[in-house]
Amino acid sequence: MPGSRRRQRGVLLAGIALLLAALVLAVVLASVFMPGREASGGRPLRWQDRGTTRNLREIVLGRCYSYLAERHPALGRDTDCLKIWESLKYAFIYKNPCNTTAEDYQPLMELASHPIPCNKSLFWSKTNDLAHRYTKSSHGFLTLEDTLLGYMFDGVSWCGDPSVPGINYESCPKRSECESNPGSVFWKTASKRFAEAACGVVQVMLNGSIEAGAFRSSSIFGSIEVFNLNPDKVSEIQIWLMHDIGGPQSESCSGHSIQRLKRILEERNFTITCEDNYRPVQLLQCVRNPDHEDCRLCPSSMETS
Repeated sequence: MPGSRRRQRGVLLAGIALLLAALVLAVVLASVFMPGREASGGRPLRWQDRGTTRNLREIVLGRCYSYLAERHPALGRDTDCLKIWESLKYAFIYKNPCNTTAEDYQPLMELASHPIPCNKSLFWSKTNDLAHRYTKSSHGFLTLEDTLLGYMFDGVSWCGDPSVPGINYESCPKRSECESNPGSVFWKTASKRFAEAACGVVQVMLNGSIEAGAFRSSSIFGSIEVFNLNPDKVSEIQIWLMHDIGGPQSESCSGHSIQRLKRILEERNFTITCEDNYRPVQLLQCVRNPDHEDCRLCPSSMETS
């Protein structure tokens, strides 16, 4: 009988050892195939992009209060900046940043949304600086970044981490590392809502000096916003194709990528116009280049005639 008990104990110990080995193997495989690698000592996952912006809470709250006070005081009665911050925090804190979903941001979108006036929506691609200089000088026009939602989060970054404190200040994932990262999902979701809200005449500012083409299907405008404009609400889409002052004129309104954009929009029953170097926007470019030939009020041929 003692020999029988020893054999039973031996079998039990062998089973426990196999179970432990299987658990160790599972942990090793998980660490190898996870999108990020956890550093030693409980440090956060390591990624290739910049980490969460320091003092993010204070920045978001400050921008929220500033927007309500200076840009849109009427929103102040119904907008709670602290709730907006909390809804952002709960969307990403303590979460693996590669598992972000649009649903994570829905409470935030609802809290920060407000009406967009008809005929005042301005979409852009590769014209970031120029588009926002135009909205600042032409009161009433709005890009996504001129709405409360875009204004609060423009230029900042954030992502969570399973380890304490739940926020990764060292690095966040690039889109190439995982497409469902907090920044990409946020801007895609916000862009979709901005396009859905557009009504009346809609403006689109594109860059005709880009060799690869002014319209890119992979851009936020080309992949998200174009397909979420509502033909029942939008009466016309005006394309402003801008060229850099003194820069190459790689594409005009008759160019290949613009024609591709027009076909996409026509298939969705939109009315489209396109203008090369829309003059009010070009005048803004000329503020920084007043002596350039492109900025003369009259062409050289007219001056000498």
